[in-house]
Amino acid sequence: MQAKDSNPPDGGYGWVVVVSAFMVMGLTVAVLKTFGLFFVEIQQHFDELASTTSWITSVTIAIFHLGAPVASSLCVQYTHRTVVITGGLLAFSGMALGFFGLNMVWMYATTGFLQGLGISFSWTPAISIVSHYFSKKRALANAIASAGECAFAFMFGPFFQWLISQYGWEGSLLIIGGIQLNICVCGVLMRPLASSCLLEASHCETEAPPGNGASRRDKEDKSPIMHKTFNWMLVRRTEFVLYAIFGILTAMSFFVPPLFLVPLSYSLGIDESWTASLLSILAMVDFGGRLLCGWYANLHVTKTIHLLAMTITLISTSLMLLPLANNYLSLAIFTGFYGFFFGTTVAIHITVLADVVGMPEFDCALGLFMFIRSTGGFVGPPLAGLIVDMAGDYRAGFYIAGATLVLSAGFLIILDQLQQRKKRGSKIRTKPEKSKLPYPSLHILKHQ
Repeated sequence: MQAKDSNPPDGGYGWVVVVSAFMVMGLTVAVLKTFGLFFVEIQQHFDELASTTSWITSVTIAIFHLGAPVASSLCVQYTHRTVVITGGLLAFSGMALGFFGLNMVWMYATTGFLQGLGISFSWTPAISIVSHYFSKKRALANAIASAGECAFAFMFGPFFQWLISQYGWEGSLLIIGGIQLNICVCGVLMRPLASSCLLEASHCETEAPPGNGASRRDKEDKSPIMHKTFNWMLVRRTEFVLYAIFGILTAMSFFVPPLFLVPLSYSLGIDESWTASLLSILAMVDFGGRLLCGWYANLHVTKTIHLLAMTITLISTSLMLLPLANNYLSLAIFTGFYGFFFGTTVAIHITVLADVVGMPEFDCALGLFMFIRSTGGFVGPPLAGLIVDMAGDYRAGFYIAGATLVLSAGFLIILDQLQQRKKRGSKIRTKPEKSKLPYPSLHILKHQ
């Protein structure tokens, strides 16, 4: 229905939209992933603990996730183009105001809250509009767009390090904010296509449980925008709850390694120029992991949820081994392992969500999943920072992140077992009905 109504061209101007989304991914998430380069500078400037400084990244991550459903709702009322442009202005404001560096609360409000809201308002509609422009080539288009995160992170590592050395961390924030204004240019290029956001919203409404009469009323009244984005009935499904818990635990862990990787390398006496290259390595192998795992998943050799459980286990293993590094070479090798397996996880974890809830409810479930997952991103970095302060060693942050990922893999196993049990139960219930059809005469003879 969606593809027919919105008439996706599967090419043409759609590729302009893909390139724009590629740029948006790089100017938002890639900046967030390389923000660890500013961690030590800000911590030393304000003379604060690691746990206190890490709240900047924590607030950014939390607002990024919390703003996702809000951004989707605004797309319903306005357009993807408008929301992306607004996000670019918010991201610029967060970095530009962070330039003043008044105190830690100021940093939380600017490079934390405003930057996170800008990233959310840019990232969410950029990902969404690509799917509206493509149907048959949707997987390829999404893969190209998401690759912008890795490509820009590869370049931003040494570039941000150079900016800090030349202009200090305050001046660097102002320059990065100016660069992020290009998000507005990308937003202008994202031409609306057949009111696709409204089509998605009405589709979410039709999937709501019948009998309450709310669907028709919401369709006539556009004021309760949030009801068009969330299907709260999903929280009653055990499978979705299990996967949401998995999302919370992974969000607690995924942003910890990039945050403490730079301070760990400094503690090992590694030069600043070599330290910046670690983030470039992380981005490069992340890119390779996404492409390779996406290709392998399409072969359908391994069940997707099993593949995700394996990649999560391998990530946790690499995080447990990374603190054993004692020089640049060993640290680069373990960072490479972590980045590669992180890329494989990112490539398929949204696909597993679609398998869990089904495609008819996927758009509604994604906003709710991001909303719930935000709690993990909010708690994870400060918790790891607190443990680092207590242990007096940045290695402790990697250990806690690895242990949390092991716990998250356990919820994937429980989810898989539940799905298999329900599948076996449905087969058992349908067997007697199927057995009656080929041999109706046997039941007649039995009664005679």
